[in-house]
Amino acid sequence: MTGDHQNLALVLFSAFIAVTLAITTWVSRRRQGSAEEFYAGGRLFSPMENGFAIAGDYMSAASFLGISGLIALFGYDGLLYSVGFLVAWLVVLFLVAELVRNCGRFTLADVVAARMKERPVRIAAGAASVTVSVLYLVAQMVGAGSLVALLLGGAGAQARTWMVIGVGALMVVYVAFGGMRATTWIQIVKAVLLLGGAVALTVLVVVRFHGDINTLLNTAAERSGHGRDFLAPGLKYGGSWVSRLDFISLGIALVLGTAGLPHILSRFYTVPTARAARRSVVWAIGLIGGFYLMTIVLGFGAAAVLGSDAVRASNTAGNTAVPLLAMDLGGGAGSTGGTVLFAVVAAVAFATILAVVAGITLASSASVAHDLYASLRRPGGTAQQRQRGEVAVARVAAVGVGAVAIGLALLAQDLNVAFLVGLAFAVAASANLPVLLYALFWRGFTTRGAVWSVYGGLIPAMALVVLSPVVSGSPESIFPGLDFAFFPLQNPGVVSIPLGFLMGWLGTVFSPEAADEARHAETEVRALTGAGAA
Repeated sequence: MTGDHQNLALVLFSAFIAVTLAITTWVSRRRQGSAEEFYAGGRLFSPMENGFAIAGDYMSAASFLGISGLIALFGYDGLLYSVGFLVAWLVVLFLVAELVRNCGRFTLADVVAARMKERPVRIAAGAASVTVSVLYLVAQMVGAGSLVALLLGGAGAQARTWMVIGVGALMVVYVAFGGMRATTWIQIVKAVLLLGGAVALTVLVVVRFHGDINTLLNTAAERSGHGRDFLAPGLKYGGSWVSRLDFISLGIALVLGTAGLPHILSRFYTVPTARAARRSVVWAIGLIGGFYLMTIVLGFGAAAVLGSDAVRASNTAGNTAVPLLAMDLGGGAGSTGGTVLFAVVAAVAFATILAVVAGITLASSASVAHDLYASLRRPGGTAQQRQRGEVAVARVAAVGVGAVAIGLALLAQDLNVAFLVGLAFAVAASANLPVLLYALFWRGFTTRGAVWSVYGGLIPAMALVVLSPVVSGSPESIFPGLDFAFFPLQNPGVVSIPLGFLMGWLGTVFSPEAADEARHAETEVRALTGAGAA
């Protein structure tokens, strides 16, 4: 990239960082000592504000960079990511949003522990939530590394490393000093910027082809190098029974995983009532639905305008398709319009990454403090002192989670960010969703069932990822020189998600204790009516 690209993009980066740090500073002046203020922003956000924040939390680098890149490389098969991410919100709306808001206070473990023995359930659910959050963080940081590599003209691994470290440091600052209130406003600002940028690029793509979508698709097929196969199923997931099963696994993970994502579930606690939580999801579905429709246009637009080979040459995983498309739509490399549009899109993508990692880090640090630390600490002290201790631990935990995510992101820099998010969704659907649904809807569910359900989904999911081609056994693996890929699928969801449900059932069947009927009845009334909700 030219010096103009770099300078303008860096100016816009700096402007966004300055605005978000100003928000964090302003919020940090408010009293952040209470757990409700730090974890849930005082529950003062309106449905519209929370809807925009949810959209900002969900429309990640995987969506903006990864999905568009996959569509540019694989056509129809890449489009399936958009469909899966969007359909997942119907599960959230109809099954969990209102019930989670009524039953919990700050984390997923609150919902399950409401009718179980708290300590083992909180430890299990907290560990699963932190694991999912770290996997999701890795995807965002890989996107940050791809972005800076493009911006600096392939400046090398060192520049990408420093960008990943820089994003990690910023997210720790946002969470440690601003809590949920600052994180929410950063996500709202980011959602507006991202939607505005996506609308502008989509309009330019449509105008380039004079509003003829058929011409756009045909041109994309011609320039993809695959002809009509580019617009048909099977280019990425149709080569063998393994790839087809991998596609089924991915689809199940995407549709079910959203309802188990800790940073999404925690957003339902920032509104005052369950009705507001439900309305927040309606706002989010509208915003997210429009955005994913635009990613389809952008992906096929990148293939049509740039060609799949050009996208692949810039980044083998396709993560830089949208910034390259913006440059071409603005007038091409070296033009003023191309420079400006590229810089704006790069800055919006960077804002996307910062906002999402802040939300995920907050959710994971809340799980560490509210679930793990609170379960293991010695009893004593007043309620106010315990809350202050929790918040202090959460701030420290943000640093630890950030460090782990940075280390893993440096290993996975060459993987597609949407693909990495697919792995996080698979683990969330395996470890978190079964225990959540059982706790909400199964009267006979027990503590042993809850613990077995979490570990029975989490451990197989992580083990299968380690033993899959993602980690070793192929040139695209994290460790291409090694081969211990005994599991043929790249996404473990088709195996690990049923295991999570099965182990929850087995744990309950073989539990020495009976389910607490009274606590279930109390939880059911609270979930359905909101009586006694925090």
